[in-house]
Amino acid sequence: MRTPAVARRTRTLQLGVPAALLGTLSAGIAATPASADAVSSPIERLQATPTRIAPTEAPPAVYTVRPGDTISSIANRFGLRTVDVLAWNGLSWRSVIYPGQTLSLAGASAPSPAPAPVQAAPTATHTVVAGETVFGIAQKHGTSVDAVLAANGLDRSSVIYPGQQLALSGASAPSAAPPASPAQTAAPVPTATGGQAHAVAAGDTLFAIAKKYGTTVAQLLALNGLGSGAIIYPGQSLTVAAAPAPAPAPMPAPAAATPPPQLFANLDAEQAANASLIIRVGRELGAPDRAIAIALATAMVESSMRNLSWGDRDSLGLFQQRPSMGWGSPEQAVDADRSTRVFFGGSSDPNGQASRGLFDISGWESMSFTDAAQAVQISAYPDRYGQWETQAHQWLGVHG
Repeated sequence: MRTPAVARRTRTLQLGVPAALLGTLSAGIAATPASADAVSSPIERLQATPTRIAPTEAPPAVYTVRPGDTISSIANRFGLRTVDVLAWNGLSWRSVIYPGQTLSLAGASAPSPAPAPVQAAPTATHTVVAGETVFGIAQKHGTSVDAVLAANGLDRSSVIYPGQQLALSGASAPSAAPPASPAQTAAPVPTATGGQAHAVAAGDTLFAIAKKYGTTVAQLLALNGLGSGAIIYPGQSLTVAAAPAPAPAPMPAPAAATPPPQLFANLDAEQAANASLIIRVGRELGAPDRAIAIALATAMVESSMRNLSWGDRDSLGLFQQRPSMGWGSPEQAVDADRSTRVFFGGSSDPNGQASRGLFDISGWESMSFTDAAQAVQISAYPDRYGQWETQAHQWLGVHG
């Protein structure tokens, strides 16, 4: 008599485990990391024909970033190229966007965004305009940088944007909050100090501006009170030269014309194999020697000529290409052959028009070595590619 009762209890225990618990256990088992052997197995290259996502909406002239947006998802939504959206807004592949930020989607200078709603009635506010810094805003309102950062939950690495509302806790001049018009913001920089000014256009970079005026990025940052991680915007006015000395003419530019100091390195077996792969792919695509040397130098700067499975944010592979920015899937980014073809671009680009390679850049042949690499990578450190120019040509001779 007791045996059937025990059997019923056993069936009750077997069937009585909550479904939610079973789901949790199965999810935990599915999320278990793959073993080292699985990670090291060869990755199958994807041979699918690249597709272009049709736009779901007509692109507006201005777009306000929403939570969860990325540059790549915004570009895909409106049938645009990620690299064009970056260029129109003066951003790089490593830039971070925030909900509420206004992006230009028409290639024109970004218009002044609508001011954000005031968050706290008892506290004075200031609407950020192009070219402003936290230090300048604090000085204008008779407060300190630390007070402005604390009042807005920011730290010293935070970036502010035109149209952003900042609380001015402890400010002595609350009436100075109304935003200035573009003409007013550009006025202080040009001739008040006797210096020369440059109005930032869409696609400008600090490196390109410095080169145009025969100066350096470090000098531009110092003249405008900017930090090394600062972002410039279309319409912003930058001082590009200090007031001239009374007697002598401005310093000549031979220093700017001299090539950067060159770096050299001996490649180990892994690096040499990757260099040979880049050269082979370049030859298959009919790339000239200079284009292959640019690819070699870029891979050395970005990954030390190694096919990395990690990097800054979601950067991966030889060229540290970011899947979130339209350079392909993570698996495709660590496919060394495919990522090399994507770097060269052109009609054989596996990404189609989703990304922009070297051959897609008009006039790359006449650009300087480092400018051509920078036009593809849009790096925060554009000078580094030129430091490997001599060594890259030597690798081409040795491993080609």
